[in-house]
Amino acid sequence: MSNRIARFRLRAYKRQNCRCCYCGLPLVPASALSSFANKLGISLSRAQALMCTAEHLEARCDGGTDIESNIAAACSTCNQRRHRMRPAPSPDAYRTIVQVQMQNGCWHRWVLLRATGHLPAEKVQQQLTWRAEAH
Repeated sequence: MSNRIARFRLRAYKRQNCRCCYCGLPLVPASALSSFANKLGISLSRAQALMCTAEHLEARCDGGTDIESNIAAACSTCNQRRHRMRPAPSPDAYRTIVQVQMQNGCWHRWVLLRATGHLPAEKVQQQLTWRAEAH
């Protein structure tokens, strides 16, 4: 990833209050993955699901460019799953899909269980208190 895209990702991360633009869960900077995993008592590979990535709102393969207005901060899971869909849904349509799945307890299931102890996860935003920016 270029330094420019990394800067855009960091700005988006801060602008979005350190939360994924799709699922709304706290994003984990790559430098804080180990401490996040230890805090929740999960494996590093599970922690990587919430790692902060640069999301191209319009994918490069669809003509999107590496400009700041086209970059958002998304967790690794949301970013990868959106772009596996063919055709990839618009960011707004995908956010709706993710939010419905979150309400049904079907998205980031292990995070919801670990944070709340139950499903569905109506209260996950309030209960998951780990703040990525503190690390």
